[in-house]
Amino acid sequence: MSELVPGGNMPLPDGAVTVRVPGPFDVSALITDDGGKVGGDADFVFYNQPTAPGARLGGDTLTLEPHRLRPGATRITVVVSPADPGTPLGGLPSPTLHVDAPGGRPLARFAPPRPRQETVLLLAEIYRRDGAWKLRALGQGYADGLAGIARDFGVDVTEEPAGAEPADDTHPPTLVSLRTPTLVSLPASAPPSADPDGFLALVNPARAAAGAPPVALDARLTAAARGHAAAMAAAGSLGTQSPDGVSVHQRVTGAGYAYLAVGEHLVSGPRTPADFVAYCLGEERPRRTLLERAFTHAGFGHLRDGRTGDTFWTAVWASPLTPEGLARTAAEVVDLTNAERARAGLRPLAVDPLLRVAAQAHSADMVARAFYSHTSPEGGRPWDRAAAAGAARRSIGENIACGQRSAAEVVEGWMNSPGHRANILTADFTHIGVGFEGGGAAGTYWTQLFGA
Repeated sequence: MSELVPGGNMPLPDGAVTVRVPGPFDVSALITDDGGKVGGDADFVFYNQPTAPGARLGGDTLTLEPHRLRPGATRITVVVSPADPGTPLGGLPSPTLHVDAPGGRPLARFAPPRPRQETVLLLAEIYRRDGAWKLRALGQGYADGLAGIARDFGVDVTEEPAGAEPADDTHPPTLVSLRTPTLVSLPASAPPSADPDGFLALVNPARAAAGAPPVALDARLTAAARGHAAAMAAAGSLGTQSPDGVSVHQRVTGAGYAYLAVGEHLVSGPRTPADFVAYCLGEERPRRTLLERAFTHAGFGHLRDGRTGDTFWTAVWASPLTPEGLARTAAEVVDLTNAERARAGLRPLAVDPLLRVAAQAHSADMVARAFYSHTSPEGGRPWDRAAAAGAARRSIGENIACGQRSAAEVVEGWMNSPGHRANILTADFTHIGVGFEGGGAAGTYWTQLFGA
């Protein structure tokens, strides 16, 4: 059985799996497409609507059959909230997810950090990638309850006075029975997720003027940005890693967005979205991030600290991880590495697919298990990983790095470090494999594996 950490993922077997969260919690699920949007009322599974194609709720257990989801559905997000709406999640035991294979065989367990001010928790998601279904641990909290989740998943939310009747019964409320006074309804003609703060109208003209393509809002990035802004406001301080031990990058991957490129703005002080964007455009480094051409999606969040009156802002910018993008980034690292070897009069390195598999696995492992080392938690070393991947090389070397945002930046960093530079310029090495993974506390994790 696997013990998962936030952002950790694993493949799922064929057939039905069960997801159980014991304790004083309500369990529900949202069925969405790749864009993170529900398709209609039937995409909610909760105690008052316990079945949907491919999903069935019984007590504290969801039985999920991903291959039976409605057409177009590629993701199931598991949500937990207190069974007693008057009790905050922080006052309850940390919810623990148990995942079992067909026949009851334990597959995985996930115990996220204890929530604080959050009222609802996105605990995990089951998603399709390259034709296969996988499980990812999330642990992403919402401070504004089910209404906040509903908005981010494409649901219209209206506040109703206590005891009020809906003005129009053409589209009956979807989540009114979820033990919350918030009325959530999804009209048949619900528009795409809105931009109530007008961020896109502020940033996309500036990007266009700089020759950068427009960005689109992404519900997962918005969830991560709101969660991080809330954590910073609760702590009263800025930081890529908030006092709960979760970084903004972990919130992004925890929300289900696997990225190839990422950037962020963490700011306190501005009172309005226009002031926030003006600040970002007025400083050199923040301006470069806002205008970065590689970014295709964005998410924004802000929360006011009631004690000081300061508003804490988070903007997250990203482009999605794709097989083509990953291959292109790895090829750039190889080309830059070989350019350095050519300058030293050395022959170029050839790509070894088995070394590439081992390097990619190590980058992914460092993200999933939150460590940064040439030695894995079990004691595995670079040559062990190469051998496990089937690479038959008599000599192995490894470079790792974290935090660099591009192939050029990471190779430059390695060349400025004597030990890493020595690996790149070792005459005996003949082959190379490159791995990259986004997530973790540092945001990006790189691995070069050399062989002779």
